[in-house]
Amino acid sequence: MPLSAQPRRGTHNLCHRSEEWGALIQKITRRGVIAAAGPLIARPALAQAAPIVMKIGTATINDSQHQWMRLFAETVQARSNGAIKVELYPTSQLGSIPRMIEGTQFNSIQAFVGPPEFLSGVDSRFELLGAPGVFTDISHAHRAMHVPEFHRAFLDIGLGKGLRGIGLFINAPTCFNTRNRIDRLADFEGRKIRVLASPVQTEQLRRLKATAVPMSLGEVLPALQQGTIDGVMSAMPVLTALRFYDAAKFLVETNQAAVTVVTVVSKIWYDGLPPALRTVVDEAGRKADDDVFPWALDFIAQQRKVWTEAGGTITSLPPEDQARLVELMRPIGQEVTARRRDQATLYEAMLRAAAATRG
Repeated sequence: MPLSAQPRRGTHNLCHRSEEWGALIQKITRRGVIAAAGPLIARPALAQAAPIVMKIGTATINDSQHQWMRLFAETVQARSNGAIKVELYPTSQLGSIPRMIEGTQFNSIQAFVGPPEFLSGVDSRFELLGAPGVFTDISHAHRAMHVPEFHRAFLDIGLGKGLRGIGLFINAPTCFNTRNRIDRLADFEGRKIRVLASPVQTEQLRRLKATAVPMSLGEVLPALQQGTIDGVMSAMPVLTALRFYDAAKFLVETNQAAVTVVTVVSKIWYDGLPPALRTVVDEAGRKADDDVFPWALDFIAQQRKVWTEAGGTITSLPPEDQARLVELMRPIGQEVTARRRDQATLYEAMLRAAAATRG
């Protein structure tokens, strides 16, 4: 995403605390929710004496995640007649990614926007959209993600843990940025590559005979500069925004997966809204999904130009190596999800959506 990954320890803690959070959320009584939301429920829909504040946080700025927030805020504030005041907090102003997720669960903030892989500690199904070899390109991914059966099922993953999905959109295709040029598939062997801390991503590096290194986004550029790592699997907009071309100018576009973004809101907050305002929030999320996609496509093209003008290079693998890459990667999603029935069910729904929208 700006696909920032948090420290391994933070992600680890998030995984271990997810059950605890779920139990705590389930203990919140109906009386408690109504008491907390009383001022919201008591006011007539769309005619609030004072606006309901909605704080939305993300880790990035001036990219598709931030643009989605802007589009969403404009629609919500217009359609609610000012009843909801949306406040945007990019660049982790509301805390680290694990803290923003936790804050959204417990309604200290109202929404988080970021790659769904960061929510895999809440529920491992959130990482499924990053499975490689499912989509032919990001336009195909956009169509498939919005097939109603899959779209609603994915957005509902976090309901039992205090999170309701309202947005799902594309950031960019995957690529690799490295200190030394990658010309062939064999060049990945032995390289240390930063990834997000999810089995779907770490397994991709294992199949390339490389070492997966999960780490915080803030640590990546210094690690590249110092040679602690050899590269990063990410997306073009993240790499240009943080000027990665100063430390590692070589970029190879592999496009084996789509880098996606999900927006989740606090279920406590959402359930406390009057029905008319819940509809406004849901419709604004869907509209922002549609509106941000063409913006993201233009942004990717702009960032490719930024990269090359700054002295970076962009290459692709030879066709036979690209075909071999996809062949190696395609089984990962099914193998990872086979361990749990709920994962397998959602992954199969994604495959059906992909098949229905291909071409």
